[in-house]
Amino acid sequence: MKKNFTGVVYSTNPDFEYQSDAAAEATTLPPQQQQLRVQLDKKQRGGKQVTLVTGFVGTEADLQTLGKLLKTKCGVGGSAKDGEIVVQGDFREKVLEVLVKEGYKAKKIGG
Repeated sequence: MKKNFTGVVYSTNPDFEYQSDAAAEATTLPPQQQQLRVQLDKKQRGGKQVTLVTGFVGTEADLQTLGKLLKTKCGVGGSAKDGEIVVQGDFREKVLEVLVKEGYKAKKIGG
């Protein structure tokens, strides 16, 4: 029974309860409150261009759902993890258009 206990190894207090280190999963903000940024990225990707969507606040499942929608609309591959959505290729305008249509606050960053 290994849990994420931190700080206390042993306590003589009979009423002591361990504090778990597991953080509660973040709730997903409604689309109107999301501040998404769309940009073109080539760094550490072998010279390939990708459209990067950052600033998503919410659960991993909702991030995956939004990523799947964007990839489907653009007809390309990509990934969605760690609060970022990566869409292969330069689809900044199309991604921005889809996000605004879905009700998200999104803006283009960079050139």
